[in-house]
Amino acid sequence: MLTTRPRGTADILPPASGRWNAVVREFRAVAHAFGYGEIRTPVFEHTELFERGVGDATDIVDKEMYTFTDRGGRRISLRAEGTAPCVRAYLEHGLASGPQPVKFSYVAPIFRYERPQAGRYRQHHQFGIEVLGAAAPSADAEVIALAWEFFTRLGLTGLELNLNSIGCPTCRSAYRARLKEHYRPHLAAVCADCRARFERNTLRLLDCKQADCQALMGSAPRMGELLCGECGVHFEGLQDCLRALGVPYVVNPTIVRGLDYYTKTVFEVMHRALGSQNVVCGGGRYDGLAEILGGAPTPGVGFGMGVERLLQLVDGAGCLPAADGPPAVYVVAAGQSMGAEALALAMELRREGLAADCDHLGRSVKAQMKQADRLGAAFAAMLGEDELRGGVVTVRKLAGGEQETVPREGLARFIKERLG
Repeated sequence: MLTTRPRGTADILPPASGRWNAVVREFRAVAHAFGYGEIRTPVFEHTELFERGVGDATDIVDKEMYTFTDRGGRRISLRAEGTAPCVRAYLEHGLASGPQPVKFSYVAPIFRYERPQAGRYRQHHQFGIEVLGAAAPSADAEVIALAWEFFTRLGLTGLELNLNSIGCPTCRSAYRARLKEHYRPHLAAVCADCRARFERNTLRLLDCKQADCQALMGSAPRMGELLCGECGVHFEGLQDCLRALGVPYVVNPTIVRGLDYYTKTVFEVMHRALGSQNVVCGGGRYDGLAEILGGAPTPGVGFGMGVERLLQLVDGAGCLPAADGPPAVYVVAAGQSMGAEALALAMELRREGLAADCDHLGRSVKAQMKQADRLGAAFAAMLGEDELRGGVVTVRKLAGGEQETVPREGLARFIKERLG
């Protein structure tokens, strides 16, 4: 019986992997332009990190983590989200004692046991941005602007930035009480998840996608009415910055995000082409997370962006950046004895920075030319005994058929000049 991949996973094969690499390159270029250094944390962490940081009342910890006990009896979980590991690394390596803020970017696999759906897998990948050590609303604005710039460079349109403030622990406790007052008479009518959230994670009542629950949500009190002075000033400052940056947004009081560590700013970038699962990027501020993990009070803000869902969106819009291209040169061995020499020539070209390929199946010259054409190579470099003796290579441009003889030592330069 053929072994297949586990449910909720995907193989990324060529040429799709070329499109994937192109989007990753663009994200890294934008992050670099904004001054973010790339961090790579372990693919698994102590389970306690997520239980304390994300919150044991969240769906991630309660239902979705891949957790096991290792041979040393330690409880270990595969990376369930990207922010808590970054804060753990910031604290563990004493980065708070260096220049602030510390700005991280990452591209990382995320593991969650949930129902597979379009653009979301049990192993999926995220682009992430984190800023630690900056409390000003301008940091929130920069994080959002980075995401918006990335979407702009990809050529995406039709996106909507939804913005909200869920306040700080002080003003949020009063809001939770008001929210409970609103929902308590209607608990019998809401879904089972919302009945559980009523006590354990009250703000998540505003995050439900069930139609009956959404109808009740529409008349719920708004957090904006109860923000303390500091949170109100911060939210206004963020909006001032976004207007100065020319980033369009709408204030949406139902945006709360699903993790316990969020404070003040929360946001989501949506696109209707994705259907019911329309969030392509989400994040916010998490000023209390470092303390929860045992560190000193440290402000933080960031976002996570699903790579598979983003690829689904840009693919549908037909605006993917240029993917990894075909080989520039296919080296053709003109004769059975030329295989090793063809391989050596391909290696010379690769060392000169050109993508090159050659035959490994002992095919005829005609079959090798067909393979070069199938691969989309720009040039075929034919090497036979006559060329070898003369120190030259016969080069054919596959698109037009033009052919000329080139000195072997100048072949790479010749190809580069023709490719521009």
